[in-house]
Amino acid sequence: MRELLIDAWSWLNYKQAMADPNRPGHHAFPELNTSWVPAEDLRRLAAYKFLAAYDSNQAGQLAAVTGDEHHGLERRELGDPSKLIDTTLGYLLGAEQSIVVPGAEHAEEDKPSAENRAAADLQDRLRAWADKELLALRIQQAERCAVRCGDGVYTLAWEPGKQRALLRTYDPGFYFPEWDEGEQDSAEYPSRVHFAWELAVDPVRGLKARVRRITYELGPIGPATSPGSLDGRAIREQVVGADGDPVLTVGDSRDPLTGNVTRTYPWAPGKPSSTTCYLTDAEWLLEDLGRAHDVFSLPLDKASYRVRSDGQVLDRLDLMHDFIPVVHIPNTIPDVGEHWGKSTLATVLQLLDELAATDTDSASASATTGTPIVALAGARLPIDRSTGQPLPVRVEAGTVWQLSDSGRMDTLDTSAQLAELRQRINHLLDRLASNTRLTAAGLGSLDPVKLPNGYSLQVALGPLDSLVGALRLARNHKYQLLLRMVQRLHQAGQEWPASESLPARLVFGAHTPTDRTTVLNDAVQGYEAGVFSLETVVRMLQEAGYPIEDIAEEIERIQKRAFDQAARLADATGDNTAVREYLGLPEADPTPTVPLVEPGQVPQSGPPTSPPGAKPLPPTPLQPPGKTGIIGEAGPGPR
Repeated sequence: MRELLIDAWSWLNYKQAMADPNRPGHHAFPELNTSWVPAEDLRRLAAYKFLAAYDSNQAGQLAAVTGDEHHGLERRELGDPSKLIDTTLGYLLGAEQSIVVPGAEHAEEDKPSAENRAAADLQDRLRAWADKELLALRIQQAERCAVRCGDGVYTLAWEPGKQRALLRTYDPGFYFPEWDEGEQDSAEYPSRVHFAWELAVDPVRGLKARVRRITYELGPIGPATSPGSLDGRAIREQVVGADGDPVLTVGDSRDPLTGNVTRTYPWAPGKPSSTTCYLTDAEWLLEDLGRAHDVFSLPLDKASYRVRSDGQVLDRLDLMHDFIPVVHIPNTIPDVGEHWGKSTLATVLQLLDELAATDTDSASASATTGTPIVALAGARLPIDRSTGQPLPVRVEAGTVWQLSDSGRMDTLDTSAQLAELRQRINHLLDRLASNTRLTAAGLGSLDPVKLPNGYSLQVALGPLDSLVGALRLARNHKYQLLLRMVQRLHQAGQEWPASESLPARLVFGAHTPTDRTTVLNDAVQGYEAGVFSLETVVRMLQEAGYPIEDIAEEIERIQKRAFDQAARLADATGDNTAVREYLGLPEADPTPTVPLVEPGQVPQSGPPTSPPGAKPLPPTPLQPPGKTGIIGEAGPGPR
């Protein structure tokens, strides 16, 4: 080693293919030697290739290609790297993922605010879009690539035919962000992003080897353009008016003083912007590119621009929004000044090599233990009658050898070496679980007897909790940005109402088993003691894994059956209307009023008097004492 190189991929310097900092992987991956690949991205792309080889159990073949042919082809690879990737991915994502807009849970209340209703509407729209775009599947694709390679990439594009934003994932090896000098930082968004890859020769269709590049870039808003042609190539050209002056896009305006063109976007009312995003999608023949051209400086006069489904030529097409619809997902929090994440396999790659070497030695020892080497002395071996030479000896069941009086048979016992190798494998697996912070409990290799209670399990999973917390922290704002872009693309497409962007986030499921009984008891006790609200209790149960789809609907169902709480509300307020609202009942019918006077009659003030012309009734005669009735047809009795 003549020089020491420390960068985001220096954990691969021990590999011979990465030893040359100027031409990393040039023997193993000849496709990286093409002229259009930037020199500063060679180590990153070579690292992606190495990690993909480990994931697909091809590290031995890679070693054979780079010089260690004998040991590389004999190497045993039993899927340990792939297991680490899948296990990390499972804990990172949890059982399920859901889109949540803060405030949407209050939309089902009696008098929700306008903000709560807007949050609920946006949440429903985003979830419906996620179902159509298979968001859960896309997340699995991008996040597995991020865990393996250290980076993943999402792109969004408005599809006029489907009237919605399309979500796609790209291999990070196709991703080439471009910063201005001095602006590269993990928190800074690049002003230009390229996706580039080679297209192979197609002799059937008569197509030569090409390079395709998709470019998103931010720039000042310009005049309107339309599809055109130049020398048989599809291009975009400016639209001019009758007076020969360029025409602006509908809704744009030009500042008479500065000459800048501004536009008001639906998500920023009252805030004109002079920036827009341009899309270019073109192909170049490899034979037209020289050493002076890389992905950042391909000659535009050799480009063949592609045409979108609606007939728009993708030559600096104005996308009518002021952001680049690309989201880069780093697996870990990037170091200061870095943009790229780190693979889960990065720091344990040499440990995986040790484990594969030990597995290879163990396989060899197993062969000699199962079929040992046998030494015979004084044996009468069968003779080949044609040659007169002893026949080869084969050790198999039912074989009988005749030995002389001094004859003997010895075997080479390698079982002790095999046991030592197996013990070393267990040691390496424990080291692997510790160094990756997945823990033996997280990998499922811990003996349950060593965990007498739930607290012991919680302590054993402590490193895993911190690992998942760090991985999710690196992604939280990325998915908030992705969902904000989805909202704005639909607003730009005039499918969703124009308003300021509301915050939305992607919530991952629980990554470790949850003691539901304990959570339920804590929630009930906290609610009965008055320290937890009903909303908090329902959210706790939802996060614990109970089948609660919507918090607001669940609260409404609970309140409709909470008769004891309704009775206490009635005793405290005496307001039957409030009680009916609490139980979700409709308003009671109004109580009819019965008039005390006939319609049209004037009520009388003062004591009541007899109507005019009324005659007094004759006095009723009193019966003499002791005579309570008379005898008549109905018999004796009181009358």
